[in-house]
Amino acid sequence: MGAAAGDEIAIPDKPYFRISEVCRLTGVKQHVLRYWETEFPTLRPRRTGSRQRLYRRQDVEQVLVIKRLLHEEGFTIAGARKALRRRRQEGEKAAAREQKPGAPLPPSADWLRLHNLIKQELVGLKRLLEAGDLTPPAGEGK
Repeated sequence: MGAAAGDEIAIPDKPYFRISEVCRLTGVKQHVLRYWETEFPTLRPRRTGSRQRLYRRQDVEQVLVIKRLLHEEGFTIAGARKALRRRRQEGEKAAAREQKPGAPLPPSADWLRLHNLIKQELVGLKRLLEAGDLTPPAGEGK
C-alpha cells in the first residue's frame, strides 16, 4: 500500500517517523529510501541509540519531492540532486532578499505588550505634568 503518483499526502503532525511509516506515507520501499540516503546528502534521518532511522517531517517532504523528480518528471539521480540543490539555493536567495541587512524584524507579541504598557505609563505621566499635580501618590517617595 502507498501513495499513487500525484496524490496529495497528509503527513501526520508529529516530530519523527520510523522508516516503515515513511514507506507507508510515500509509497517508497525501505531499500530505496536507504539508497536515496546515500545519493542525496540532505536526506539524513536521525538515528536512535539502537541505530533505527527517525525521519523528520522535512525528510518525508523531501522523499516526496525526490520521488516526484525521479518517477514523474524523469530526472536521473544526478539530475534530481542538481534540481534539489538549485531549489535550495533559490530558496536561500529569496530568503536573503526578504531579510535585508538592517531591515527591522516584525515585533513580537511580548514586545507589543511592553510597548503598549510603556505608552500608557507615559500618557499618564503627561497628564500629571499637564495638570500640574507633581505630588507623589500616598506611600511613594518616602
